[in-house]
Amino acid sequence: MIPDDLRYSDKHEWVKVDGDIAIVGITDYAQTQLGDIVYVELPSVGTKVEAAASFGTIEAVKAVSDLYCPISGEVTEVNDNVTADPAVIKSSPYGGGWMIKIKMEKKDELDSLLNAEKYRELTGE
Repeated sequence: MIPDDLRYSDKHEWVKVDGDIAIVGITDYAQTQLGDIVYVELPSVGTKVEAAASFGTIEAVKAVSDLYCPISGEVTEVNDNVTADPAVIKSSPYGGGWMIKIKMEKKDELDSLLNAEKYRELTGE
C-alpha cells in the first residue's frame, strides 16, 4: 500500500503537499515493521523543524524510534487523535494517521524525496 500521489523519505515518512503545507506521517511499511504502536510524541505547533532531523518519537511494543522530518518548516498543526489513540496509525497510516502539518520553507527539498516507484524499490513492495 504505497499511494502514488505522495513523496517518501528513506526513513519511511510520507509527505502530501497541499499548497505550501506538507502533511507528514509514517508509511504503511513503517507501521507494519513497528508492530503495535503504544505512544507517539509530536512537536508543538510553532516548532521549527529541519529536513532529516528528528521531530518526535514513536513507541511500539518492540522498540522506540525517532520520527524524521522529510522537509523543513514550521509545524502549523498536530494530529491530537494520533497522540490520544496511536492505533489510528495502524488502521489509517495515509489518512487519519497523519502526524503533523508543516508550512514548508524550502519546497525544493521535495525533489530529494522518493516517488512511489522508488519507495517500492526501497521496501521491496
